[in-house]
Amino acid sequence: MAMRVLVIEDEQKMADLIKRGLEEEGMEVEVSYDGDSGLNAGKSGNFDLIVLDLGLPGKDGLEVSRELREAGHKTPILILTAQDSTEMKVKGFDTGADDYLTKPFAFAELLARVRALLRRTQDEDSTRLQIGDLSLNLINRRAIRAGVEVKLTGKEFELLEFFMRHPNEILSREILSDKVWGGTFDNLTNVIDVYINYLRNKIDRQFEPKLIHTVRGVGYTFKAPSSESRMIAETKAS
Repeated sequence: MAMRVLVIEDEQKMADLIKRGLEEEGMEVEVSYDGDSGLNAGKSGNFDLIVLDLGLPGKDGLEVSRELREAGHKTPILILTAQDSTEMKVKGFDTGADDYLTKPFAFAELLARVRALLRRTQDEDSTRLQIGDLSLNLINRRAIRAGVEVKLTGKEFELLEFFMRHPNEILSREILSDKVWGGTFDNLTNVIDVYINYLRNKIDRQFEPKLIHTVRGVGYTFKAPSSESRMIAETKAS
């Protein structure tokens, strides 16, 4: 399945070059040309990586990175900027960015950094996801909420795992169809809603706060219960 990249860059020529180059590598690329639309896309879309320019109209890149992290989004962020001072780099990393590339740059270097960030995400050997009082063990495929084990079918487990990997994001039925079922949305719309109800009955009906919420006319979102809730990944001991 193709990796999805969001490019937030106000220089159209630069954005188009990056988009074309990444698409030639088999990636799906969406472009935003200002900070506000980029932030909205980052919050509502389902991306594997964000390439983020700092000097943007509207919200600047630092604000976009900071607000994405404060909203609980874990998508890797690669910052692009003409400012190469150590102070600016520190500011970028402090907002939650994962890597930093100074303009001008060779596309080969950009591609190498993009691949490295995507590989880091894919290769992370996580064994447990946790948000609030809900824990998902990826090894024995057990779900526990508030100390109570919740029995899930295989597809319910996959759906919950996808939700927990994308907390606070608005996920359309089309995205769920593609990422969880790997099928055509037109043939799955009722199936998706049925499974959402199954999952709600198991992880939400007897517990508070509710985690799965309907976004009318759009899809669903899995809301972390508070700003202190987090997703953690534990790695197997070597």
